[in-house]
Amino acid sequence: MAVRVGIPSSLLYYLYYPAWNTFFSELGARVIPSGNTTREILDLGVKEALADACVPIKLYFGHVKALVGQVDYLFIPRVVCLNRETTYCPKFLGLPDMILHSIKNVPPLIDVRIDVREERDALFKAYRQAGQVLGATGRVIIQAYRKAMATERRFFSLLRKGWSPHEALQILKTGSRPPKKKGRLTFAVLGYPYLVYDQYISVGLLGRLKKMGVDVVTVENLAPRVLYRQKDYLEKRLFWTLGDLVLRAAHYLLRRTNIDGVIHVTAFGCGPDSLVGKYLEMAVHQYRNVPFMSLSIDEHSGDAGIATRLEAFVDMVMRKKEVGLQCPGSLSPM
Repeated sequence: MAVRVGIPSSLLYYLYYPAWNTFFSELGARVIPSGNTTREILDLGVKEALADACVPIKLYFGHVKALVGQVDYLFIPRVVCLNRETTYCPKFLGLPDMILHSIKNVPPLIDVRIDVREERDALFKAYRQAGQVLGATGRVIIQAYRKAMATERRFFSLLRKGWSPHEALQILKTGSRPPKKKGRLTFAVLGYPYLVYDQYISVGLLGRLKKMGVDVVTVENLAPRVLYRQKDYLEKRLFWTLGDLVLRAAHYLLRRTNIDGVIHVTAFGCGPDSLVGKYLEMAVHQYRNVPFMSLSIDEHSGDAGIATRLEAFVDMVMRKKEVGLQCPGSLSPM
């Protein structure tokens, strides 16, 4: 019987699950993701995590709890740095420890540290360590790693072409691409992937916008080289990786594209997010003064409230585009 490796469907799952799935599958393991976020999973996370934890961490705890009893191992990497310049949130670094000390009967963890500042081949060594936990040999691990990186390249290529992680994953599985319909508006939806793409916690934000005739551009749709070039327009690089990418994407989209509005999806209680949000507002006023809305999300976010705000925001932008008026500024969070 194949070893079962569980992967919580939260945090960096939205960016690296295809590579992780390929790697462990090539080693003969059965990969079991925790699935889409539900109210039950969120409630489990709220119960297990610290009260002052942000909602993404609470969600992660819930996804871990949902896998307890179903898998032989849990893959929870310590992702520190992937670009030699910025680091991920400290809570990412402490996830394995927090999980072990908070959740009862948790299965053994595949806990690998990834920090490319320490050595050039840190990423491969992390994969090798993960493979060794499952008893794989060197040659098999190398082959699995190469296939995982090939999958990752195909996945990111699809993201750069405008697909969401959910759509890109489906394309990788089926080979068929769903038709795209041009919308009446284009919004930049900026935020961390585990907020923007989690359909439950974001209350189906992307799907709602699509139904309202709005095309969406996210951070993940932009090529790394494009984001890198924005360094000349920032006073300094932000310390946190994902916040830095959000700000770079904003500068590019505001300067070089004809977006009609900006929505910043933020987690209530996230310290770095409060800083990023303020910088975003400054960038909006600096370049084009397009309508801006901050959408703060926590475990109490309601479907009706967010839907009403989105509809009002889209209607406002549409009316102003139709009459050709100058956009007035930002719409502050409620």
